[in-house]
Amino acid sequence: MKYLILLGDGMADRKLEELNNKTPLQFARTPHMDMLAMSGVLGLASTVPKGYPPGSDVANLSVMGYDPAEYYTGRSPLEAVSMGVELEPNDVAFRCNLVTLSKDIPYENKKMVDYSADEVTTPESNELIKLVDKKLGTKNIKFHPGFRFRHLLVWKDGPSGCQLTPPHDISGRSIAEYLPRGEGSANLWGLMKDSYDILSNHPVNKKRAAQGLRPANSVWFWGQGKKPSLTSFYEKYGLNGSVISAVDLIKGIGICAGLDIVVVENVTGTIETNFRGKVTAALKDLAQGRDLVYLHVEAPDAASHRGETTTKIKSIEMVDEMLGLLLEGMQQFSDYKIMVLPDHPTPLSIMTHTDEPVPFVIYASGQDNKNDHYVYDEETAAKTGLAFPRGHELMSYFIRGR
Repeated sequence: MKYLILLGDGMADRKLEELNNKTPLQFARTPHMDMLAMSGVLGLASTVPKGYPPGSDVANLSVMGYDPAEYYTGRSPLEAVSMGVELEPNDVAFRCNLVTLSKDIPYENKKMVDYSADEVTTPESNELIKLVDKKLGTKNIKFHPGFRFRHLLVWKDGPSGCQLTPPHDISGRSIAEYLPRGEGSANLWGLMKDSYDILSNHPVNKKRAAQGLRPANSVWFWGQGKKPSLTSFYEKYGLNGSVISAVDLIKGIGICAGLDIVVVENVTGTIETNFRGKVTAALKDLAQGRDLVYLHVEAPDAASHRGETTTKIKSIEMVDEMLGLLLEGMQQFSDYKIMVLPDHPTPLSIMTHTDEPVPFVIYASGQDNKNDHYVYDEETAAKTGLAFPRGHELMSYFIRGR
């Protein structure tokens, strides 16, 4: 048996008046997802336990079959693993976004213009982060360059209890009430302020401005935590597997779970990505002996965070196109199962994550449940009555049927 999980990050949403009171999933053209809903098993899963932040870290841990209450230690340590950054037991890792802040003064009066600095490129952002590390890094504080706007700060013997806010949660808002609070906050706030002075007039940002692009003019910290420890996926489910994603967080969870990482060229985390290359890589990996592939697509979530309704619809349709190619390619195997789902909702109306249940569909080769009136969307999934209040139990149901 071969297993494939196709995860459309943030696909689930709420009804929008501009879409004739439909959700993007209901509005988008998704014939392959709908076919699975008609033939397979449709339901809801609560991937974010009550009391936990509705982030991709918590939600993807759940989807991969890990109870966040047992395994979650923060987002950034998972990204550190993917980036090859070694953490000591007392090190605290922080996600370090390069963001665009407004020009208002003083610093605390600025607004969060863009949490991704117009998707700043990796070469540009790495040059900026390396300069920040040179100017602000110390023996105990080290900045590590990552992918596009996503970077890392590691603080040796640092504080893990400070209150930090993801920048994509405050798009368009004044940053004043979202600046670091609690243990270590003065140091973090100081680094953020100093980074603005270093970056705002940097040649990279002057060049971006000349091109009509937003500057990456400040760092922003969030998602802190210490080194995680996960039981291996093979130990839990008896399957070997791999992860395909453009996002360090997802790759980091996979590495911690003992899954292999498949590298695909020209993947971006946006709709402008090499989705065909991802499909080809997934099918090849299964054909070469892998039991399970976890194929993650970031584009719907990225569109939601930017409030781009049309782009979100197109990204959902891209995921459906990927599913069509995967279904065609899976015919080479005598037995297989496919599961399609988001990790969490990312409603366009609020441009951030929520903890509402997400719709999933599971299809096994040769299956035909004759659910002729079913389509794949949030509303239909809720009506089936099949639900997993403990979302991490869905993986066992997918693999073992129970």
